Amino acid sequence: MPAGVDMVRAARSRVSRRHRLLVGALVVALLGVFLVRVLLGDFTVTIPDFVRILAGEQIPGATFVVMESKLPRAVLGVLVGAAFGLGGSVFQTTLRNALASPDIIGVGMGASAAAVFAIVVLGLQGVAVSGFAIAGAVAVAVLVRTLAGAAGGYRVVVVGVGASAFLVAVVQYLFTRASIYDAQAALVWLTGSLNSASWPAIARTAGCLLVLLPVVALLAGSLRLTELGDDTAAGLGSSPRRTDALLLVAVLLVSVGVAAAGPVAFAAFLAGPIARALNGGRTSLVASALVGSILVVGADHLGAYLVPDVNLPVGVVTGALGAPFLLWLVATGRTSRRSS
Repeated sequence: MPAGVDMVRAARSRVSRRHRLLVGALVVALLGVFLVRVLLGDFTVTIPDFVRILAGEQIPGATFVVMESKLPRAVLGVLVGAAFGLGGSVFQTTLRNALASPDIIGVGMGASAAAVFAIVVLGLQGVAVSGFAIAGAVAVAVLVRTLAGAAGGYRVVVVGVGASAFLVAVVQYLFTRASIYDAQAALVWLTGSLNSASWPAIARTAGCLLVLLPVVALLAGSLRLTELGDDTAAGLGSSPRRTDALLLVAVLLVSVGVAAAGPVAFAAFLAGPIARALNGGRTSLVASALVGSILVVGADHLGAYLVPDVNLPVGVVTGALGAPFLLWLVATGRTSRRSS
């Protein structure tokens, strides 16, 4: 018996050490991508100059470019990517289906449709539109979950795809009655972009995350049990209400990301599986958040400089990365946790 206990402890130690190494490596990778986004590009900045700018020194040209363009985009990209990565991982883990991502089941589209409605029909702008986006995401998530019932991830995906298709039709109709000015403003809510990054937007997003992240940490203890299936989880003491509360927080995380940068395509969809693969098949919410940040910040840099004289929105780049992965999942039948 002592030998068996020692074996279990050794196995747990290896798993924990691997997770710590992975998180450390992802932090270093995120720092590297962050510095590349801030320091390189059309206007390069040296690390000493960057430190001087952060200390408050005014360097002609460089201070404005860093503080008003590059740094806000990178910081907002980190926050938005973490929100998408964490929210998407919670969805996929709780519903035990790789397709049960906010991108696929209509949560992002619900936020977009609500924002477009607020702009085109109500004539709203700024924070009010973001509020409508959050409300739209929550409403769609509640509707999809209610219609799907207790059948699990498969019905959630099917109902979510149907809801998303309906919302796309609603958005297309709204565009037919929109003015050119409103249509341009509404396009931001259909393709995720960091072009509107600003320090007030960063402050609002960071404030929301400071409230939501502790709630996720408090509720995430049931995730391991949830992965075993509803019946097993219930037998081990996991409450369905706790799971639904965790899903609601995940919806809020994704909606906060959409409110800040629009629906960055497939960011929530990609982060969880990548983090899980790097972690030896085990779910890690911290790793998922870090991978999401790396994806968004890296994709924003690629979108800015991949094609000369063309600034691609970050959602276009992440969409180009996520679409082949989605097709691969469907083609290989690896959508369910049971088959992965």
